Amino acid sequence: MSINKTGSAVWQGGLKDGKGQVSTQSGVLKDVPYSFAQRFEGAAGSNPEELIGAAHASCYSMALSLILGEAGLTPERIATQATVTLEQDDSGFSISAVHLDTVAIIPGADEATFKEAADNAKAGCPVSKLLNATITLNARLDS
Repeated sequence: MSINKTGSAVWQGGLKDGKGQVSTQSGVLKDVPYSFAQRFEGAAGSNPEELIGAAHASCYSMALSLILGEAGLTPERIATQATVTLEQDDSGFSISAVHLDTVAIIPGADEATFKEAADNAKAGCPVSKLLNATITLNARLDS
């Protein structure tokens, strides 16, 4: 089984003076603006790292719910925040880490069961696996 979802971005101009818009297939995000200042200087607006964080937090929460369900537990609430770290070194910028911070209300769960499920969800969440994914590219220059 294979499911494909798309996200798209359009960028116009140079790195520092340019601007872009990001959209998702579902339309939840449609032409949301992003820029150098929003990504690197803390200006209000979206950026790729917060989108990755939102994707990881939502994927992880669903994976944790799945694993808990397999253990016969139904969570009332799972709240996850993903902090994505963007760092610069001699080779340029890279995402060096993602920290997941989760708080859950799960009737009937004990600490050991929860910790095991939480660790398994971190390892098994598709977005967690993305950090080790093969990335392919099709690049075309239009005139």
